[in-house]
Amino acid sequence: MAGKTRKSEASTSSSSGDNNNNRGETVVSDCGRRRSSCGYCKSTSSTSVSHGLWAHSITVDDYQDLLDRGWRRSGSFLYKPEMEKTCCPSYTIRLRASDFVPSKEQQRVSKRIQRFVDGTLEVKKSVEATKDPSISASACSEASSSGTKESLSNKNKEKNVGDHITNYLSEQVDNVIRTCSESGQFPCSVQLPKASVKKVSQAKRKLLVEGAEDLMYSSNIAFQIAATIRQARSIAKDASRSAEDNPLSPKIIAEKLAASLDQLANTNGLAIRACNGHINFYTATTQVSSNEDSHIALGAQESATERKDFSLRKSSVHPQGKRLRLEIRLKRSSFDPEEFALYRRYQINVHNDTLDLVSESSYRRFLVDTPLVPVQPTGDSRVPLCGFGSFHQQYVIDGRLVAVGVIDILPKCLSSKYLFWDPDFAFLSLGKYSALQEIGWVKENEVHCPSLQYYYLGYYIHSCSKMRYKAAYCPSELLCPLRYQWVPFDIAQPLLDRKPYVVLSDFVLLQNGESSQPLVPENVMEVQGDENHNEDSNDVLIDGDDDEEDDDDDEFESDDDDSGPDSFGQTSVEIENGNVSDILIGLKGSRLRYKDLQRAIGPGERLESQLRRYKRVVGEKLAERMVYSLG
Repeated sequence: MAGKTRKSEASTSSSSGDNNNNRGETVVSDCGRRRSSCGYCKSTSSTSVSHGLWAHSITVDDYQDLLDRGWRRSGSFLYKPEMEKTCCPSYTIRLRASDFVPSKEQQRVSKRIQRFVDGTLEVKKSVEATKDPSISASACSEASSSGTKESLSNKNKEKNVGDHITNYLSEQVDNVIRTCSESGQFPCSVQLPKASVKKVSQAKRKLLVEGAEDLMYSSNIAFQIAATIRQARSIAKDASRSAEDNPLSPKIIAEKLAASLDQLANTNGLAIRACNGHINFYTATTQVSSNEDSHIALGAQESATERKDFSLRKSSVHPQGKRLRLEIRLKRSSFDPEEFALYRRYQINVHNDTLDLVSESSYRRFLVDTPLVPVQPTGDSRVPLCGFGSFHQQYVIDGRLVAVGVIDILPKCLSSKYLFWDPDFAFLSLGKYSALQEIGWVKENEVHCPSLQYYYLGYYIHSCSKMRYKAAYCPSELLCPLRYQWVPFDIAQPLLDRKPYVVLSDFVLLQNGESSQPLVPENVMEVQGDENHNEDSNDVLIDGDDDEEDDDDDEFESDDDDSGPDSFGQTSVEIENGNVSDILIGLKGSRLRYKDLQRAIGPGERLESQLRRYKRVVGEKLAERMVYSLG
C-alpha cells in the first residue's frame, strides 16, 4: 500500500466538470477483500466481508461518488461491504434536508437543550457547576416540585409583560401602515390587514455574532400586505398589469415600515430592522450590521469572514436572568488535546473500552487523519462558506467542550462520520441533538451552495437493532446495493423485515410495472451469517462504524483468491467486458493508462485480474479518473 500523496492537478475529468481541476487528485491502493469479526452482530469469526482501499489522497468529488456507490471511510481507509456475503448488510442511508420533518421526540430534544441553556431546566446544583469537569450526571437531575411551581409562576408573569409589549408594538406598526397608506405609498383604496407582532421563542433565535442584539419580536405583516394588494389588483379592471408594475414586494414593504419605525428605537430601547420581508425588533445594545441578509431573523448563518471558526449558532445571555452560552463551532479536522480527552472519557464510560485501547495514535488514525483534499471557499455558489473537506464540529456550553461531531462536507452532502460526547451530559441526548443541528446546517447552507442538499447518516443496518434509529430521521432513502439507485425507506423496510439483503431497485421496478419478476436470481439475494444482535437503546451515535478503526485482526485475501466478486454473480448492473485498458495507473510518480503501461511491460494476468475487480467495485468512471497506485 505504498504511495505518496500528490496534490497536483488531476489529468482526468470529474463528475463536477471543470470544478475538480483545482481540487487535487485521488490516489488509492487496492487492499482487496477484507474479512473481520463483526461489531454489529458480535460474531467471533470473520463473518464481516468488505472490499478495502487505502486512500493516499482523495478529492471531495470522487469521495462523493464513492459514497453514492456504498463506500465509507475510517480515517484514510475506504471500505465497502460485500452485501451478498457479509453477515450484516449495510445500506447507505441519506435524507434530503429540506424534506426533513422532525418527530415529536426530536422536537422534545431541542426544547430540552434550550431549557437547559436558558436556565429553566431545573437542576439540583447551579448550572454554573457544569463548567467543572468533575460534575456528575446526577447533579443535572430535575429539581423538586416546589422549584417547578416557582418557575411556572415566573413564566406567567413574563407572559403578561410580553403580551403588553407585543400589543403596543402591533399598534405602532398599524399607525405606520396607516400613514404610508394616507401618503400614497400603499393603495388607499385597499383595506390592509392589521399588524401582529409576536415574541420570538428562544428556540428560534439563531444569533451568530457575539455582541449583537438579542432578537425579541418579529412581524410578517409585509407579506400579508403584499398578498392583499396583489389580490386586489387581480380582481380589478387593470388585472392585466405585469408583475413589474407592482414594485411592492414583501421585502420593500418591510423596509418602508422599518424606516418609519426607527423612532421606536429611541423611546423603547429597541433596534428595528427589515430582514427579507420580516420586521424584527432587537434589544439595542449595539448597532445591527448594515448587511441584513447575514442576520436573517429565522435561520441566519454567520459570514465566514466574521469568525474564523465558523460558529454555526450561538445563544446570547438572557438580559433578565443567568443563562448558559451554547456555541457550535466548525473547524477543520486536526488534533486537539481537549477533544482527545473527551473522546477517551466517552469511549471508556459509554463503550467500556479500557484505557490502553484508547490511544492517541488510534484516535488520530480513526477521527483526525483524512485523505480528503480540502477545498477553500471560492466566493461563489459552488462552494459553501466553510469550504469542502473534513471537519470537527464542537459543541461548547459555557466554555466547556461537551460533544464533537466528526463530519465530511462534500459537494452534495454533509456526511456524518462519528460523534462523541461528555457522559455527564447524557441526559441532553446530544447524539440526537447534533443530528438535528447537522440537518439544519445543510438547510441553511443550501442557500449558498445549491448542490449541497443531503444529509448522509452512514450505514443503516436493519438486522442490527441499535442501528435502526437512523430511520427516525425521515423521509430517508436507502441505496440499492446493485444498481446504486435511491429507494424510499418506506418501500425498503417491509422487504428488509423478510431478509437482510435485498436488491431494492428490483422491487421499485416491479412496483412501477416495469418488470414481471425479480431481475436478480434468488440465490444472489441470500446472505450467510447468524443474526444474533445485542440491543443497546442508549446508543445515539450517528455512525456506528467505529469497529472499522483497528485493522490488526482483519484478514485480507490474496490476489490469487478466486472467490471474489467475479465468482458469486454480477455485483453491478454495469455491463463490463473486462476491459481495463483505460484505468489510470500511478507508478513512480507517473500517471498513465494501463494500455500504455502494457506497451512498456507487456500483459500481466495477475494485475489485470486485480484491475477488473477494482473496476467492478468503484465503477468504470471512477476507475478511469482515480489513480490506481502501484507504488
